[in-house]
Parts: sequence; structure tokens; C-alpha cells
Amino acid sequence: MELALTNMVVLSLAVIVDLLFGEPPPILHPTVWMGKISEFVDRTLRHGGPSVERLEGVILAVGVVSFFAVSTYYGLSSIKNYLGIVPFIIVSVLLLKATIAIRAMERSTLPIADAAREGNYGRARELLRNVVRRDPNQLTDQQVLSATVETIAEGTVDGVTGPVFLYALLGIPGAVVYRVINTLDSTVGYKDEVHMYVGWFSATLDTIVNYFPSRITGLLTIVSTAILRLDQSNCLRILERDHAKTASLNAGWSMSAMAGALGVMLEKPGFYALGEPGRMLEPSDISKALKIMKLNTLLFATLVAVPLIAICRMLVPIA
Repeated sequence: MELALTNMVVLSLAVIVDLLFGEPPPILHPTVWMGKISEFVDRTLRHGGPSVERLEGVILAVGVVSFFAVSTYYGLSSIKNYLGIVPFIIVSVLLLKATIAIRAMERSTLPIADAAREGNYGRARELLRNVVRRDPNQLTDQQVLSATVETIAEGTVDGVTGPVFLYALLGIPGAVVYRVINTLDSTVGYKDEVHMYVGWFSATLDTIVNYFPSRITGLLTIVSTAILRLDQSNCLRILERDHAKTASLNAGWSMSAMAGALGVMLEKPGFYALGEPGRMLEPSDISKALKIMKLNTLLFATLVAVPLIAICRMLVPIA
């Protein structure tokens, strides 16, 4: 029970620190290190045909994940054993905070809303480059807003509920493993000519770890929609109808729920259209999406993470 309470305190403090301070400098950010290590190993390993690159993809993912998981586990154990509980909590809070990105999402998307509100969609497109892979210059004004809202919806899983879910199950090492897998997916997991084979295992791991968080997030969006007095019945209807329309097994859950909550269509041209064109997207929808994200965070922490921590720490006493 003492370990479970410690984990709950760490979770609460990590969310507070994130909301207050946002991201640390890149040189101190573990996710940046993960990305650089992943890219280095990727460049080192990749050579040969599809079979060789598939095997190397497994080696890449297992090697990088194992390195960070083992380092985190033994590092925290040493701090707790030799320095005491207070330094252990401080380091745990900083590590967990590094895996979540609520404030970062707000800082990267609100300026897009501000630019769009001023009618400066050229500026909005430039800012959008920081948060999406698609070419903003090929998007209409509506699609710029849609891409931003989609990013918030999907980022709720990648930047909050995913790492918190793994933290609830496996402690700080679990959250770090989630962030490593998510970073690997962003680094090598996409299906271009270079990463078609070497990235398959990282992409598969990302699909696995996001399976439950994405679905829970979609369902919690209905609750958040009701609390915010938006259209929860439409949120449920669109979630049920459209969650499977994306190529990803997971991404459609949070995005379709967001589309239904806002009563708009979220569209990536040539790939999917979620929701219905009931009304035009507005810059204020970005702020509404962020409110839903924050409320989803609170609901996930209290209704999902805390009970899981209480149960899992009795079964798996990992810090």
C-alpha cells in the first residue's frame, strides 16, 4: 500500500509539474535522447534485403527498449536504496513528467488557433509544420484546423493516457518503455521506402501498447463531452460509427470521439474523414479540444490509473 500511495503522489506531482513548466530543454529531455539513440542504431543496422531489415528492426526495438527499461529500473532502485525516498520521488516525478506532454500540446497548438483567428493562415500553416507530418501547404484552411484538432485528439493518447496507463501497470519503467516505443514509432515506424521493413516491429509495438489507452480515451471523451455540456450523444454515435475508418487500429478512437464531441468533420484528405460536416471548424475548436484533453487527463488519472496502481502494486511491486 505504501508503494501504491507513493506512485499516486508521483503521478499527481508529474501532471502538476507538466502543467506548470512544460517541457525541459532539449539537451535534458529523455525523449530527445531516445530519438537520437534510435536514429543512431537505425543508421548503423539498416542494410540488406527485407528479411534482414525485419530482423534488424526487432534488434533495434528490443535493444533500445531494454537499454532504457533496465537503466531506469536499476537507477531508481539505487536512488531509493542509497539516497532515500525523497530523492527517489523527485527523480520519479521528473522521469514521469518527461513521458507526458499536456502543456507542450497546448503551447504548440494554441498559436495555430491565434493565427487562424486573425485570418493569418499562412502563419498557421508554418506553425502546423511543428506538429504534423503532412504538408500544410497542401491543406485548405479547414484542413489546417482539422489537422490541429486531430493532433490534440491523438496526442491525448500518445502524450498522456498511453504513458500513464503503462505507469499504472509497471511503474516508471513502464512509462519510460512507452515513451521509447512511441519515439521509435515516430523515428522508424512509418511506411516510407527507407523504413518499410526496419520499422515494422516498432510500429507493431506502438499499436500494442496503445490498444487499451486509445479505447479508454475514446470512451472518456464521451464523459468529458457531457461534463463540458457538448453533444455527448453525437460523440458516442460518431465514435461507434467511425473509429475503424483510420488505417491505424488505435488512432480512430480518440479522433472520431473528438469529431463527434465538437460536431465537426476531421479529415486527412485521401486517408479518412471522421464525423459529419455539420458545421465549419473554427479556431475556437482548438481550445475546446484542449479542454477535452485536460479533462480526459483528470478522468483517466482518477478513474483508471489510481485503481490500476492500487491493484498492480500488490501484484507487481515496481517503482
